[in-house]
Amino acid sequence: MQKVIRQRINMIPLLTVILFSFLFYTEKAFPVTTNNPDFLPGQREKLLNGEVLVVLTNLQDNVTGVEGQIYIAAPPKKVWETITNYDNHKNFVPKVTDSGIISDNGTEKVVFEKGKSGIFIFRKNVYVKLKVWGENPKRLFFQQITGDFKVYHGEWILVDYPQGPGTFLTYKAEVKPDFYAPRFAVKNVQQHECPLMMSAMKKQAEASFASEKKSEL
Repeated sequence: MQKVIRQRINMIPLLTVILFSFLFYTEKAFPVTTNNPDFLPGQREKLLNGEVLVVLTNLQDNVTGVEGQIYIAAPPKKVWETITNYDNHKNFVPKVTDSGIISDNGTEKVVFEKGKSGIFIFRKNVYVKLKVWGENPKRLFFQQITGDFKVYHGEWILVDYPQGPGTFLTYKAEVKPDFYAPRFAVKNVQQHECPLMMSAMKKQAEASFASEKKSEL
């Protein structure tokens, strides 16, 4: 009996950490975004003012839907170059530790990325091998071939901003790890890491565009 009581007492710190992580990240929820270029009232202004908008949804079979939006002060062509610069992702995308192109037949690439993901006790090194294809510079699709996810696929959507050399970038994905992670932990990780990833794309694309314009002078 005393052994059972001690075991239950030992579980208290773990349960406290789980509860704390849930409350902490839930309080930091982001605004909901739209699925197309016709933005909701005030949404375009938020993006132009530098906000990253993210929404998470619960899909069937414990799959998590992720959608993020950001405005980048660079044309779609430059944003496309940044997203598809897989050999260099490890140098500017947070938590990506290695990345590269495995093959390229001109219309479809096979790429890989390794990284660190998770919060608190739910941490793991992850690996994905992806097939990527699309319509340059408007839409890029990705689909896991092998890796640490049961479900991992989605797309990048690039919409030109007609009032300047800018791009509204949308990231959409469906995610389900192939290892144990509670749904709330998966959502919290995506809610935290999606804005980091998109902000890194923005910073890299804008820096590359500024350098290109400077070299033309």
